[in-house]
Amino acid sequence: MVDALRKEFDLDDTWVDIEIHPETPTEGVSLAERFAGRDMSAMYTALARRGAEFGLEMNQVTRLSNSHLATAAGVYARDRGSYPEFSRCVFEAYFARGEDIGDVEVLVRCAEAAGLNVDDLRAALADGRYAGRLDAAMREAAMAGVSGVPTFIIGGRERVVGAQPLEVLRAAIRRNQECE
Repeated sequence: MVDALRKEFDLDDTWVDIEIHPETPTEGVSLAERFAGRDMSAMYTALARRGAEFGLEMNQVTRLSNSHLATAAGVYARDRGSYPEFSRCVFEAYFARGEDIGDVEVLVRCAEAAGLNVDDLRAALADGRYAGRLDAAMREAAMAGVSGVPTFIIGGRERVVGAQPLEVLRAAIRRNQECE
């Protein structure tokens, strides 16, 4: 998404790695249980539509994974310059194939696909070396009023939350440019 916008706008973007539903148990939880009584069909339809805009396959996810290890692995990948490849693989594992991104083996497969050292990643996840950075990111997100992912804060003034159409982001960027 951001890559498409970079072709049109001069963007200076900073990504903050935060966990999605950090209260989720390590083993994950079924979405039917987590969101009991809610009709999830509209969410699935919207996700499929957003994914199609970028050539991403989106299937109905049935389980909410604990994203702690995936987020830590993302920091690892970012530090090594392989974040785009790694994050796309994790995204596809979860949304297209319904894999548990809280499972180290899923993350290792994505790390390998992104050209990362899987033994070093395993060690980093086992020793928790990114815990401090993840905690700081969660505090930063809370201070910025982030309540969902993705959240785009444009020009420090406007928030675009959730899987929004690309045109919503374009319009927000244009409004920000007019204010400068």
